[in-house]
Amino acid sequence: MSVLPVNSLDTPRFCGIPTFMRLPQATSLEGLDAAILGIPSDSGAPFRTGARMAPHAVRQMSIMLRPINPYRDNINVFEKLRVADAGDCSVIPGYEIESLARIEESVAALVQAGLVPCGIGGDHSVTLAELRAVAAKHGSLALIQFDSHSDTWDKYFGGQRYSAGTPFRRGVEENIIDPHHSIQIGLRGSLFRESDISQSLDLGYEVVTTDDMYEMGFAKLAARIAERTAGRPAFVTFDMDFIDPAYAPGVQTPECGGPSARETLQLLRMMRDINLVGCDVVEVNPMYDGSGQITALLAATVMAELLALLATRA
Repeated sequence: MSVLPVNSLDTPRFCGIPTFMRLPQATSLEGLDAAILGIPSDSGAPFRTGARMAPHAVRQMSIMLRPINPYRDNINVFEKLRVADAGDCSVIPGYEIESLARIEESVAALVQAGLVPCGIGGDHSVTLAELRAVAAKHGSLALIQFDSHSDTWDKYFGGQRYSAGTPFRRGVEENIIDPHHSIQIGLRGSLFRESDISQSLDLGYEVVTTDDMYEMGFAKLAARIAERTAGRPAFVTFDMDFIDPAYAPGVQTPECGGPSARETLQLLRMMRDINLVGCDVVEVNPMYDGSGQITALLAATVMAELLALLATRA
């Protein structure tokens, strides 16, 4: 099976099935380094539902992207990495626990075959299932979380322990996240309680708020991310509400005052020396995106940057 994307200089972008970045559909996992996996679940969304449609939207806009990354020494990502689109995992809409189990099973199939799973779509609760599958092979993971919210609350709505607001507390409790080598970046905005940020610190996470990020500067922050993870197996989870809603309106829980699209990509392109064993881009909600689908396009671009980061270690 060829693992090079369709050449858009030969075949127009609007032709064919829109796989991620026009990559081939995986007919076998043999010989692959990584796979794109759609995660169409929003059963953990406490606010806007609709992220179940994100994999389709992100794939559709990803056809705009090209294989060479000029920000990492002109690396041709798909000459360095053998990547295919593995389609979507199955879920049970409205049933959070059961959906997490199905997602974990799908991700585990990739991990056990020696692939790096790269998830697109879904509310942020889906990351817990991915972490379970990846940690089963690599042990407790260093988490790099880009997000305007901590997602370390204990319960929602009178006792619900599994939602988009709780995965990174559950991950510490399950020993699949090593919080002392993990970092949360971009927290900002109004709070439910005074402890909304300190609860992450109490769990052992390092927290870099949006204000901290600008005070520190992107180059120093990128160096700090590498220092914090210290070469350990790392999972990058990117919530699109990290970005200001002026640039990414189509999300579940938008939060004003975040970085621009350019600033976001600048930070990602500065990241180096990350032992990346899994990643995802989540919380795209096409129902709230504009006609230009700018959130979906930016989400696809973020994933392309994560693939380029992975390719630098190939």
